[in-house]
Amino acid sequence: MLAGTGSDVGKSVIATALCRIFLQDGYHPAPFKAQNMALNSYATPEGLEIGRAQAVQAEAAGIACHTDMNPLLLKPNSDHTSQVILNGKPIGNKNAYDYWRRQGDKETRRQDNTFDFRSEVCKAFDRLNARFTPIVMEGAGSISEINLRATDLVNLPMARHAKADVILVGDIDRGGVFASVYGSIALQAPEDRKLIKGIIINKFRGDMRLFDEGRRMLEDICGIPVLGVVPYYKDIYIEEEDSVSLEKKQREIAEGKVNIAVVLLRHISNFTDFDTLERDPRVNLFYTNNVADIQRADIIILPGTKSTLDDLLELRRNGCAQAIQRAHRDGKTVIGICGGYQMLGQSVSDPDGIEGSIASLPGLGLLPIHTTMTPEKTTRQVTFQFEGHTCQGYEIHQGISDTNEAILQTDHCIGTYIHGFLDNAPVIEHLLNQRDRSLDSVQNHGPVPLIQSYADFKEQQYDKLADHVRKYVDIPRLYQILTDDD
Repeated sequence: MLAGTGSDVGKSVIATALCRIFLQDGYHPAPFKAQNMALNSYATPEGLEIGRAQAVQAEAAGIACHTDMNPLLLKPNSDHTSQVILNGKPIGNKNAYDYWRRQGDKETRRQDNTFDFRSEVCKAFDRLNARFTPIVMEGAGSISEINLRATDLVNLPMARHAKADVILVGDIDRGGVFASVYGSIALQAPEDRKLIKGIIINKFRGDMRLFDEGRRMLEDICGIPVLGVVPYYKDIYIEEEDSVSLEKKQREIAEGKVNIAVVLLRHISNFTDFDTLERDPRVNLFYTNNVADIQRADIIILPGTKSTLDDLLELRRNGCAQAIQRAHRDGKTVIGICGGYQMLGQSVSDPDGIEGSIASLPGLGLLPIHTTMTPEKTTRQVTFQFEGHTCQGYEIHQGISDTNEAILQTDHCIGTYIHGFLDNAPVIEHLLNQRDRSLDSVQNHGPVPLIQSYADFKEQQYDKLADHVRKYVDIPRLYQILTDDD
């Protein structure tokens, strides 16, 4: 298990690296995270929903993703409620307080006829463990939230069930790494403290030799070996799940490139849809809710959202809706994906209160569709045709629109339910070739070949990540820990 001193310390990335390393070394690994909270999700081949990080880790392990890799997924609707996805299927919205209280109270669960989530995630692990070895587990957030110990499903209690060796990951870039590592270990119950077998320090910047003494001091005070100090990297691209990473994205217009504005929504989901565009040297992709920047952009994208009506209302309040409409009238290309597609239509209605208290709102009126929210959720992988090319993506959405078109196009406006739509080279070339003035502005970059295969690109990145982690983590010592009988 990769456990953390906090959120965004790099557990997911290190877990991804280990999945690829174990695969390279002849094992048959699989990822596992008992409970995930994220708006970035993915559809399994069976049409079920899991967290995006476990889908990425499964790719690194060379296997198809499965709901047993992430049996419990929480998708926040607001600051206090989340949609609960159990074994790939939504089972309703839960208030955070009630969710945690019911986990710790068996009698309350019995009276309310609610799920025993601990039993469910343990059964999922057991099924996975019977098929793969080793299981690369991931914890969530900090392991030192002692006030949640009784209801914790994903950190040390899960490690106890799995009899897992725990490697603690600390982020040196944010500061306080000695206190966070030592404190995370010291706050554990004695039986849990014994499970922590190693430490990995992540996101180091500068001369590694400057931390040699710190490494020895950390081992002395914790009584646990430091297995590696992993430097920060900039040239390896791994899809990110945590919304914390969104805060580090580009936010400004740039001269001499095709400027693509992703409208920054409060409940934005699946922002990995834009990773391929973000790497294209012809493109400056940035996130904004500034109306002036939206109108200056060459292409505007309305992304997916967990709360379509709430975000649509906010777009009208902050002027972004009107800015998008004006930009479209001025000839700019507008793209809507999933919830963004729904917003570009004529109306969005929610008669049964699936999303909340807003019953209906007019859309931006750029596409001839009407959408109605329904209890059923569409989750599936899809193949589609675009400009004579076969492309791939996946759907995860609530609501039904009155069209059978997978991709709906009008004059310089495109709407689709397909996530991964912009990972396909024919789609990107079509969009960029439409911007006549943009083509002139990028000639200095020289010819840019089509990305032949996004899948091949990701394979290269997993190998680069594995090489990076092998270089700085003592993998032979990690194998020794995993094979030690104590």
